[in-house]
Amino acid sequence: MISKPTIGLSRVDWHGNVHIGLSIEYDRALIEELKKLYPEIRWCPQRRLWHLPYRHQFVGELFQHFKGRYWIDYKAYYEQMDIQKAKTARPSESLPELDEFREKLIEQYRKYLFSKRYAESTIKTYSEALRVFFRYFHDKPIDEIDNADLIQFNNEYILKNAYSQAYQNQVVNAVKLFYRKIQNRKLDPDVIERPRTEKKLPNVLSKEEVKMILDALDNVKHKTMLILIYACGLRRSELLNLKIKDIDSKRGILIIRQSKGKKDRIVPLSERIIVLLRDYYQIYKPDIYLFEGQNVGSSYSEKSLESVMKKAKQVAKINKPVTLHWLRHSYATHLLECGTDLRYIQELMGHKSSRTTEIYTHVSTKSLQQIRSPFDDL
Repeated sequence: MISKPTIGLSRVDWHGNVHIGLSIEYDRALIEELKKLYPEIRWCPQRRLWHLPYRHQFVGELFQHFKGRYWIDYKAYYEQMDIQKAKTARPSESLPELDEFREKLIEQYRKYLFSKRYAESTIKTYSEALRVFFRYFHDKPIDEIDNADLIQFNNEYILKNAYSQAYQNQVVNAVKLFYRKIQNRKLDPDVIERPRTEKKLPNVLSKEEVKMILDALDNVKHKTMLILIYACGLRRSELLNLKIKDIDSKRGILIIRQSKGKKDRIVPLSERIIVLLRDYYQIYKPDIYLFEGQNVGSSYSEKSLESVMKKAKQVAKINKPVTLHWLRHSYATHLLECGTDLRYIQELMGHKSSRTTEIYTHVSTKSLQQIRSPFDDL
């Protein structure tokens, strides 16, 4: 069976402007056709794709024009749109600033969350979410806010501004907790019709793609960080919080301390990884953290680690919107495809529920490849 050629779509930044990228196999006739349709289209040799300025109608036009002749792969394009929407989910600049009384209440809320040992990221997220809520109701006394106001905020601020489901849940949960613990009364978040939870499959790279990314960098520290994320299935924060004492080379394990859910866990280290870490240590000689920043004793920054991933992806010439978390998803999926029991994968990934781990069965291709389509028997 002959498959149709594919036109892959993505969103790219071109000198500060949003452009639409087109990834295609070399097809002279297709390229000439695209040039006639879109005279402004240009080739970018560094990214190895064609691109043109963003237009809202473009995707629909492409479907209509090439219908029946080419597959239009728009998955990456819409994934990047979702990421961009999440990044722009910020309170409107038009909302008034808070008065001193409300700022003190937020500080009291922060101290409560800290005393209950909430993660720093959660404290920040909940405090900012509550601040937005208070700014919206700046002219109404705190103790008079009720369920009707919660509905109004959801409809007139969150939904009207098309903020994400995740952002909606953050605000509702933050407000609910504030009123229950600080104000000693309840607001009922069930009055809000929350959208169904989206069930998205994890993004997974092939082993060949992972190897291309890991081989793309010459810098030993950068290469070692990405290898360790994939080789041990680490979250970004887990890698950055690793300390030298967390490596037990004699037992061949890596100890991940107080990660998500305040849990410790261990993952195996192969001899090949141990040798890699020894070579890295001899070159950089870190003091406290395994991967330190410019200042001795301080951990490597999240932003710098993101830049390492971005560079590796570019050098490897992979056009997918790969993130660090894709390496963790790929680790779990590749373990499953090698026959590792799901119960062990759950422990290695640090999942609280086995249902979280079971999602990798939906992206593993090992079993799918053994299924024969009835079409092949016609």
